[in-house]
Amino acid sequence: MHKSPQSPTLVSLAGLGYFPLAMVARLPFAMMVIGVLTLVVAARGSVELGGINSAMVGLGTACVGPLIGAAADRFGQRPTLLIAGAVNSVALLLFAWLAYSELPVWAMFVGAFLVGASAPQASPMSRSRLVTLVGDLPVARRPRVMSTTMAYESAVDEAIFVFGPVVVGLLATWFGAGAPVIGAAVLTAIFITLFALHRTSAPAKSAEERAATLAPVSELWRPRLLIVVIGIATVGVLFGSTLTGLTSFMQDRGAVEQAGILYGVMGVGSAIFAIAIAMLPPSFTLRLRWPVCAVMILAGTLLLQTAHDIPRLLASLALMGIGIGPLLVTMYSLGALRSPAGRSATVMTMLGSGIVVGQSAASAITGTAAEQAGTSAALVVPLVAAALALASGIANWFLTPESERRSAH
Repeated sequence: MHKSPQSPTLVSLAGLGYFPLAMVARLPFAMMVIGVLTLVVAARGSVELGGINSAMVGLGTACVGPLIGAAADRFGQRPTLLIAGAVNSVALLLFAWLAYSELPVWAMFVGAFLVGASAPQASPMSRSRLVTLVGDLPVARRPRVMSTTMAYESAVDEAIFVFGPVVVGLLATWFGAGAPVIGAAVLTAIFITLFALHRTSAPAKSAEERAATLAPVSELWRPRLLIVVIGIATVGVLFGSTLTGLTSFMQDRGAVEQAGILYGVMGVGSAIFAIAIAMLPPSFTLRLRWPVCAVMILAGTLLLQTAHDIPRLLASLALMGIGIGPLLVTMYSLGALRSPAGRSATVMTMLGSGIVVGQSAASAITGTAAEQAGTSAALVVPLVAAALALASGIANWFLTPESERRSAH
């Protein structure tokens, strides 16, 4: 991050080993939704059923994810992550068994819900830790370091969210459809534990400290913060609908296991532009970035409607990726900027949950569309998601307070 010989840097405060650890720790979370989808499609032979199970993962995250963030703010990340990681590993292994069992589909729904509910969500926890560390830097350096940090975290997220499905595709192709879910369980058990034990994990606070630092829960329901949660959920819808539509596209061609690999194309431009966005001048404010990025994504989804072969499909995914990376940076930067005092883990978990909820709901909707009306109908859902992202960006334009309007950071 930003360096200075006279004062500590974010890297020196966190430790150089923190960043690769935090990167790998979030991989299982990125594998869950597509891993569940791939497993159910292979085990039960239904894209629609796979989409519904993916939606149950998102429902579990929606119901419990923000509570995990609140627990981290209240009791510290270490105990919260250790418990969540252990439960999640067991839930993933249980789901792998359920998919191939003779039990009815409702048993799988319960298992999928548990997978989402127990997800440790290393990404929001990492952002919360780094936001706290940025507060220990000299005041003059904080805005630029915060912007760079959010760009880095979003680039890592984007790379992992795209690399996760690629890993799922490779594991499913080489070892069978159950391998990605089992692999996610093993990765969770190892790397979430290491992440939880890292020295940056926030210790539990006393009752007096919590009373002095925690903003009221009502602060989390302010419209200017909720619009960011809604906006990031539309990005989740874009992820889920694109991936499920691509799964249907490849199933039509008898190569469903390769869907995750092709999906990786979307992350190339996305990760590059997510990092590059931090270099833009402050005059290109967060308020303006949102609708501009959404228009770029909308253009990509329009091209997707004409994709009848793999080259054009990949071109549309690449175009969408150019807008997605910077949009995620923008939304997480707004989330950090608008977090109530002492609630950074809660807010970051809300945003992370928003992505998974949108992704999972879109998987169910798109899976149903693919099953009942074909791949062309399924590929309309990403277009709707892009339009919703633009609409939420316009809403944010009017909800942005005057204090934020003159700075991108």
